[in-house]
Amino acid sequence: MELVVRNTSEVVTCDGALDGRAEDTLGRIPRGAIGVENGRVVFVGPEAELPVVSKGTIVIDARGGFVGPGFVDCHTHVVFAGDRSDEFEQRCQGKTYLEIAAAGGGIARTVTATRNATEDELVALATPRLARLRAQGVTTAEVKSGYGLDAESELRMLRAIARLGSAQPVELVATFLGLHAVPAEYKQRRDEWVRLCVDELLPVIARDRLAAACDIFVEQSAFTHDEARRLGVKARALGLPLRLHVDQLTANGGAQLAAELGAVTADHLEQISTEGIAALKHSGTIAVLAPTSTLFARAKPYAPGRALRDAGVPVALCTNCNPGSSNSENVSLAMGLACIENGLTPAEAYLGFTRIGALAISRPELGRIAVGGPADLVVFACESYRTLPYHLGMNEAAHTIKRGQRV
Repeated sequence: MELVVRNTSEVVTCDGALDGRAEDTLGRIPRGAIGVENGRVVFVGPEAELPVVSKGTIVIDARGGFVGPGFVDCHTHVVFAGDRSDEFEQRCQGKTYLEIAAAGGGIARTVTATRNATEDELVALATPRLARLRAQGVTTAEVKSGYGLDAESELRMLRAIARLGSAQPVELVATFLGLHAVPAEYKQRRDEWVRLCVDELLPVIARDRLAAACDIFVEQSAFTHDEARRLGVKARALGLPLRLHVDQLTANGGAQLAAELGAVTADHLEQISTEGIAALKHSGTIAVLAPTSTLFARAKPYAPGRALRDAGVPVALCTNCNPGSSNSENVSLAMGLACIENGLTPAEAYLGFTRIGALAISRPELGRIAVGGPADLVVFACESYRTLPYHLGMNEAAHTIKRGQRV
């Protein structure tokens, strides 16, 4: 073995059955140990059963902390340019997100700055954001386009994401979000922008493998159900799984649309209805909650995480790191808010950033610790996963390990 992690309080594998209680899915091994070779887990079990460690093996002493899978942040917008701190100030003075957007702020502000940035500048700006996620224990992150909103700028964003995936240790999964907002130059001819995304951008993105999924923002200030259907059907035909931003600011049946289109995820869901919860349950669509965004944008209510879980809907969590509604890379804060405001248990919140977060990006081998699986691990400076949401907003990650390498 090249690497061994020992002297733990427990190893939380997140490798149990998904159809039972979250606490059972955690698959906890008291005083467990992990052995790694060639970036893969070759041993996970009680330390008393750990094979003999050779002289050349790197040994990480967990010092009584627990070890779990690398976090999967399944919804981020970390590639962008510009600053919107003045909008944060306006929200603190009582203006809503929709009011700011109607006055020319919001996503449109970031689009202007991002269009004016070079690919090199986008890479440079995103690198420290990813470093902060890595320090929190994130080993894989989904990253969306959607701040270019013209053909050239959207492709530039996706190329920047690809470069970032090679230039730093966090594994990145790109998502095309061309239908994020209606570009200013298409306000009076929005159908042309939808057509361009459907007929021109999507085929190029699929051909060149610039994205692993397609996302759409369905909202009064963004795109309609019919527009989402047009792009969604084309994306699936090209082999790109579909994700939807829905029921965030207004209740508009977005969850039912996600179920109808067979979307892998329905994200946000602050305004989801009882009918929407039932639709997600029957479709198998994963709910992705962004509690930090609800807090940051002062956009209560929080999504009904408890009702979703009780209905049998899988619930993932994310930072939704972005410049307008969630300027934060803090995983612990998101996890704590999910417990306090969304009604999840600590075990459910932990699974939301591990096993279920991995399913949300269609990467089921991630977010769990199993022999033969990738050695994406976090060694924490606390004894229990419960501490992460309890020690609100504080980073307990001591070592982040990606493919068997400390990063």
